Amino acid sequence: MKSYALLALLFQWIASTLYSAESTPGSWTNWRGPNYNGSQTEEVSLPEKFGPDKGVRWKCTLPGSSAATPIIDEKRVFLSSVDMGSDSGNSKGGLVALCLDRFTGKVLWQKNAGSGYLPGGDGFTHQLDSKSNYASPSPVTDGKRVIFFFGNGDLVAYSVKGAEEWRRNIQRDYGNFCFQWTFSSSPTLHGNRLYLPILQRNEPVHGRGKPNADSFLLCMDPKTGKTLWKKNRDSSARKESLESFGTIIPHKGQLLVAGGDVLTGHDPKSGDELWRWGTWNPGHKQEWWRLVPSPVVGGGRILVCAPKKAPVYAIETGLSGTHSGKVGLAWSTENQTVLTSDVPTPLYYREKFFVLSDLRKVLSRVQPKSGKVEWSLDLPGKYKWRSSPTGGDGKIFLMNHNGEVLVVSSESGKILTHAKMGDSYDDNTRSSVALAGNNLFIRTNEILYCIE
Repeated sequence: MKSYALLALLFQWIASTLYSAESTPGSWTNWRGPNYNGSQTEEVSLPEKFGPDKGVRWKCTLPGSSAATPIIDEKRVFLSSVDMGSDSGNSKGGLVALCLDRFTGKVLWQKNAGSGYLPGGDGFTHQLDSKSNYASPSPVTDGKRVIFFFGNGDLVAYSVKGAEEWRRNIQRDYGNFCFQWTFSSSPTLHGNRLYLPILQRNEPVHGRGKPNADSFLLCMDPKTGKTLWKKNRDSSARKESLESFGTIIPHKGQLLVAGGDVLTGHDPKSGDELWRWGTWNPGHKQEWWRLVPSPVVGGGRILVCAPKKAPVYAIETGLSGTHSGKVGLAWSTENQTVLTSDVPTPLYYREKFFVLSDLRKVLSRVQPKSGKVEWSLDLPGKYKWRSSPTGGDGKIFLMNHNGEVLVVSSESGKILTHAKMGDSYDDNTRSSVALAGNNLFIRTNEILYCIE
């Protein structure tokens, strides 16, 4: 019996050693996580009660603010940022690629990633508008390299140890962007290919861009940055409604793209359009409907959110050809007053959609097949809740502009924790909460917290 007891103890020791900090499972390698829908793959315990001085494994002061979500592999955390203490070109605000140790928060490397490129050659600036900056896109990693994209067009790849592998500037290569606001789509790394959508208006805006500019999808070799294909994506939308800040979402051998008043599916190998559904803007009457949320897939539905306080649409998967109206449409929320989303991308978790209405300040759980709202939660405080919700361990995590984080039960819709992680004067925190292993990664304007 003693020998069996010793063997059991030995097995437990080996198991605990294999499950040590250096082999902690879980990663968050792209903006919407391992499932591309805002949810964590492993059902592991996640923190529920925490604060800026409670449950903190480590914290790291960042060089500047950014809407970019932390990206996590087995050993490292990658972040885009601006450095408001640096001089680059004629003004302060250099673009930064940052890598931290996942378990200690120690800075492993920090690179000045920006080229200083700005259309017109009138010097470097870190932003075009007061609501965001060029570091808003989230990086992406495959565990071998990490690729950073910035709103001025800079696209830079580093090895995970910090050696620069290649760089290019998309504006320099294909013409200056035609966006009213600072461009902020995040790249997608999938199937050993790198994808980036440039869905822009077809005319100059505020002196930027060129007439008859095309919207297009770009596919590149992540090892070299070389273009593999570039495919134009046409739309009948007008002015700002042509602009999209969403990310390409892969799903069952297709690339899902929302923008220009339509949802499309594309062949990853060629970029060819396989199907199209739309529009949520009949007659394209609305000219100022830029799109921010990315599509999200779950329960046989593709959810796409029209801008402002317009409806949410659930499109059937498996379409081919061109469709509009009720053909291919499973349901919509045209008769609802609560279920909308202007900025946050919805979450799919435990066979439910979770839609965060930033303009109405409501979080709702939705049945994918029918669109039935199972519960709705009024959100507290005066600040907008605009970070895209994430889900794990039966909990929903979301953050507002002031750096306040809510933990909500995915079953009951009750608030479990209301943690004020941001500084008193934070008013534009936009990063989503990232989940990896048993930890939360929360980015405020100035600090990245790892919560255990």
